[in-house]
Amino acid sequence: MSMRAEDTAGARALRGLADGSAPVRLRAALEVGTRPDPAYVGELVERCAVEPDFSVRETLTWALTRHPAAVTVPALVDEVRSGRTQARSQALHTLSKIGDRRAWPVITPALLSDADDEVARCAWRAAVVLVPEGEEYALARVLASQLGRGPRATRLSLSRALVALGEVMLPVLDAAADGPDPRARAHALATDRLWHDPDAGFESAVEEAKRIVALGGDGR
Repeated sequence: MSMRAEDTAGARALRGLADGSAPVRLRAALEVGTRPDPAYVGELVERCAVEPDFSVRETLTWALTRHPAAVTVPALVDEVRSGRTQARSQALHTLSKIGDRRAWPVITPALLSDADDEVARCAWRAAVVLVPEGEEYALARVLASQLGRGPRATRLSLSRALVALGEVMLPVLDAAADGPDPRARAHALATDRLWHDPDAGFESAVEEAKRIVALGGDGR
């Protein structure tokens, strides 16, 4: 294929990202990812911020992972620092897939406690992937400050992030399980049970933890 033909195909794919049909946008994202070019990164990142279809967003993330991290990571970090909720959450999701620790400085305590649940959940997932060696305990302490937060999906995301950190988070869970907040205590106990028995399931772990807290025990 000639350079002119490649350019034309790339331009056509980029135009397709804004098509009114989700299947067309999906094919366009696949095309851009199949023929990566650093010149496409800006368009891909911008589309992630507004794309309404989940499958298309996932394909946009895949397409970004096909491009050089030296180009994608700075652009995604800028998105995390922007004020748009979807832009921030999708950028964090993509950073977790790329796994380049040069993005770690954007994972601040303020971001990990962001008021928007979806942004916070994506930040938690990215944090456990990007955390530098030796900083896992400090991260666990920040994550533990969010125990008891939000609906089931949010609490499950936090539990999974803590469990992914490994044994380093156990002293933090112990401290939270002895704390004054009953929701945080129950969440800490449920997370501890998930750590020791991953097959138990989060819902049963939560119900058991609530029972223990109601009875005034610690379940350990």
